[in-house]
Amino acid sequence: MRAETQNIVAEIEKSLELLAQRMDYETAPHRLEEFNARVEDPNLWDNPENAQKLMRERQMLVDAIETYESIKTDLSDNIELIELGEMEEDEEVVTDAEGAIKKLQSKAAKKELEALLDGEADGNDTFLEINSGAGGTESCDWASMLARMYVRWAEKKGYTVELQSETSGEEAGIKSAAYKISGHNAYGWLKSESGVHRLVRISPFDSAAKRHTSFSSVWVYPVVDDNIEIEVNPADIRVDTYRSSGAGGQHVNTTDSAVRITHIPTGIVVTSSEKSQHQNRDIAMKALKSRLYQQELDRRNAEINAAHEAKGDAGWGNQIRSYVLQPYQMVKDLRTNHETSDTKGVLDGDLDGFMGATLALNVSGKSRSEAQGED
Repeated sequence: MRAETQNIVAEIEKSLELLAQRMDYETAPHRLEEFNARVEDPNLWDNPENAQKLMRERQMLVDAIETYESIKTDLSDNIELIELGEMEEDEEVVTDAEGAIKKLQSKAAKKELEALLDGEADGNDTFLEINSGAGGTESCDWASMLARMYVRWAEKKGYTVELQSETSGEEAGIKSAAYKISGHNAYGWLKSESGVHRLVRISPFDSAAKRHTSFSSVWVYPVVDDNIEIEVNPADIRVDTYRSSGAGGQHVNTTDSAVRITHIPTGIVVTSSEKSQHQNRDIAMKALKSRLYQQELDRRNAEINAAHEAKGDAGWGNQIRSYVLQPYQMVKDLRTNHETSDTKGVLDGDLDGFMGATLALNVSGKSRSEAQGED
């Protein structure tokens, strides 16, 4: 077997090890038997919510087992074909099998990455907030570029994007925006994006064409499932109504229907500026509960959420990623050192490489090498 193919096989085997560990493959058949027994219970659907949760969990286990066994079988079959082709000096068989193994590497890497999305809220929809930081008009424009980037990314994933609120910059861009992004694993993918994002470029607002540095912060937190109870004491919140100051078009309100809720004990502020004040209050309360739930997740998963804890102000020293457009083209994540020169692709929403690198580094507070070193 050629050295290149041996390296690819080794990578696939590492992916298989991690897939097996993530689902605890040794106990998986026994757990599936238990799920099947519970599914056959005639009283299962007396509680539809619990039944649906059980069916989802069972299907996730079935999918994990089938994925692992399919990749393992395909790898074994193609290794045997290569060995057979080499014995019979049939180069065509060897080449075809090597091609199949290369394709299998991509599949294994993708499934390995998806297996990292098994946190308590990873499967949930998510709220995403963007706020301009140090840099004035430049940062407002940068915040609008980030908003476009994440909307493009979400659309490529087939997710639904809803603009919850938006405040325009005085000259250009946005001061802030909040979105709800809905789709399977939306929070799991986006949670690694929380932090300060730094842009370096020739300013389009500077007649002297000087290079400027701008900052904007991103905050991501999960939409709380209906079956997760978060109690909010009415005495702990202040509800204000105001007229939206959106950029125009469908998001403009002509009445004081926008709602701002402040959670006094924590200082958390959430807003919504749809047409109906009643709808806005409901949306804002859900966002508040999600923020409070995120705080609880932070307490339970301090290492995973270190980026949230240390995010700080949107300025020097707090950035997680730099986007350099001048004097060279480079986007680099400062946590993982993952980088690319395809700045246009990144700003058009090609973010999976960055998200995947952070997921692999931070899942359960362990690096991939640590996870592989456990028995």
